[in-house]
Amino acid sequence: MGRVEYLLVLAACVVVTLPLELAGARVYRRPRRLARAVLPVAAVFLVWDALAIAAAVWDFDPAFVTGLGLPFGIPLEEVLFFVVVPVCGVLTYEAVGLTGQLLRRLARPLLDRRRVRR
Repeated sequence: MGRVEYLLVLAACVVVTLPLELAGARVYRRPRRLARAVLPVAAVFLVWDALAIAAAVWDFDPAFVTGLGLPFGIPLEEVLFFVVVPVCGVLTYEAVGLTGQLLRRLARPLLDRRRVRR
C-alpha cells in the first residue's frame, strides 16, 4: 500500500463527511465561500511546509508519497491535506449548526405546550 496510504486516508475523510453535505450542510454548493475559508489558511501552511523542508526541519518519506507535488519538496498529499481536512472540518461545523437548528424546531412545539399548560 505504501505510496497511496496518505491519499487513501484523505479519501476516507471525504467519504466519511460526504453524507453531511447530502444531509443539507451545503458546503460544496457554495464553492466561493468555501475557497475563501480554506485557501488562505492552506497557503500559509504550505509556505510553512516549504520553509521547514528547506531548513531540513522535516521531510517526507518517498516510500509513503506518490512523488507528485509542488516545488520545494511539498508532496501532492500534503497539498491535498491542507485542503481536504479543512473542508471536512467546515462540513462538520455546518452539520452541527444544522442539527442545532433542527433540534430547536422540533423542541419548539413541546416548549409551547408546556407554556400553555402553566
